[in-house]
Amino acid sequence: MSLVLDPAAQDLLFREARTANTFTDEPVTDEQVQAIYDLVKYGPTAFNQSPLRITLIRSTEARERLVQHMAEGNQPKTATAPLVAILSADNEFHEELPALFPHFPQAKDVFFAERPAREGAAALNAALQAAYFIIGVRAAGLAAGPMTGLDFAGVQKEFLDDDHTPLMVVNIGKPGEDAWFPRSPRLEFDQVITTV
Repeated sequence: MSLVLDPAAQDLLFREARTANTFTDEPVTDEQVQAIYDLVKYGPTAFNQSPLRITLIRSTEARERLVQHMAEGNQPKTATAPLVAILSADNEFHEELPALFPHFPQAKDVFFAERPAREGAAALNAALQAAYFIIGVRAAGLAAGPMTGLDFAGVQKEFLDDDHTPLMVVNIGKPGEDAWFPRSPRLEFDQVITTV
């Protein structure tokens, strides 16, 4: 059985897409970011909690502050990418649930009154949304360079607050020269899928 999605789109989103390590200097516009968000906001999360928060790093001063918290090998990429995004989980997402989950607004207090429950839910569901975000960047014809090689506590202190947990930093732009490492192997179908 073939997929309904056009093969070119499959390639763009998955088969040909890679983590970019270099970028051109072509800017990423606010309109492009808006289009990405307007697409990926429809990805499912539990209780429609939508805990992902995105901090865009555009100014030179903010970028310099961020670069110092990146692992050494990630610093040049982050210093030169046209746009950098810090993806974080909002641990107070439950405050939005009455609007986001209107058919059961009590979910805010029934399931998420305690901070540890919110932190676990926020981490899982924001990670799902981060994956959608990367696919959205690809759908916009851009390359994403997601990274977890960073000082998480430093990034949180520098850019976020105690209610937001950083998940990753994503460099965004048009791929530059020698942008790709060789494709790493993937597990085969029968190594992953079990039928019971």
